Amino acid sequence: MPKPLKDSDQKPLVATVVPGTSDRAWIANGYDEVRAILSDDRFSTMPPAKTPEASRRLIQPGNLLQYDPPEHTRLRRMLTGEFTLRRVRALEPLVEGVVKDRLDAMEGAGQPVDLVAHFVWPTTSLIGCALLGIPRDDQAELVRHLDTNRLDNPDREQRDMAGTAYLAYLDKLMRLKRRKPGDDLLGRLIRDHGRSLTDPELTGTAATLLASFIPITGGTLGLGLVGLLENPDQLALLIERPELIDHAVEEVIRSVTIIPHASPRTATQDVTIGDQVIKSGEFVACSLLEANGTRAPGQPQDTLDITRDNSHHMAFGHGLHYCMGASLARMELRIAISGLLHRFPKVRLAVPRDELRFTARSVESLPVAW
Repeated sequence: MPKPLKDSDQKPLVATVVPGTSDRAWIANGYDEVRAILSDDRFSTMPPAKTPEASRRLIQPGNLLQYDPPEHTRLRRMLTGEFTLRRVRALEPLVEGVVKDRLDAMEGAGQPVDLVAHFVWPTTSLIGCALLGIPRDDQAELVRHLDTNRLDNPDREQRDMAGTAYLAYLDKLMRLKRRKPGDDLLGRLIRDHGRSLTDPELTGTAATLLASFIPITGGTLGLGLVGLLENPDQLALLIERPELIDHAVEEVIRSVTIIPHASPRTATQDVTIGDQVIKSGEFVACSLLEANGTRAPGQPQDTLDITRDNSHHMAFGHGLHYCMGASLARMELRIAISGLLHRFPKVRLAVPRDELRFTARSVESLPVAW
């Protein structure tokens, strides 16, 4: 990843260098610049490398964020049907049932209670595993592997071991599902497109989806609830006017922007962005945080406003690689936040705000009372 200059947050497009080299690279911070780059097919999303051949060798099979057309088109088309509005609406009873069960458990645990441990992670984990058809007996261990493998875990050896175990489990599961596909997302993918997918592509697709369903959605829910709890006027407004929930969800998604940077881009030819020319072969890092006008977890945020129109934010990316699961994430957040506030309308932080601890993509714990 290119290293930002000190004044990068004040300029929409900043020239810098790739660490350890003299190669020029770029950081895009401005909304218009980020949007233009993400929608321009002259930028490749394959992993940065000296040559296209070297870049292709670095692609993780099944990770759609690392593919360019036509391979990206081939793989994405196989999954698109799983994320239509009709399919997402059909999943609402599943999500509502999980949310209700977790709220029951939370109420039974008594207050104060850690909202992360009792609600956020169990909710997103159960939903994500159910969507992919992960056997219930395997879910806890698999989620532990996924959590240990997060990028901000400082123990590299532990992280690598967890990542290996995570992929090994999914590889074994995909082989079982090839023999007996169930009525779940992966089962339908195998029945409809199994002959067109290699085993590594199928395992990689499962790994990418599960990582999106659990830590990404869970991180957004946890940090979004922090934002609402530390803005009691907005929380009270949402309880008073529940019809604002869709606006509130968009504001939560924008204010969190759980993926701080889009996948690095490489210019495949000279491209003019604004008054700058990005040369062929140069890398670009697009800051979704800066483009959305927000800050990293734990840092002071701009004012939360659940009434504003945030329909054009880029927390889900933009262009060819726009998140296909955006509608599913919105639905989960809507049901989880609405369910929590309906059950516990007086929910509040049970510790001072400065006692909360954050990781790169989540809040570690969130003690609340009601």
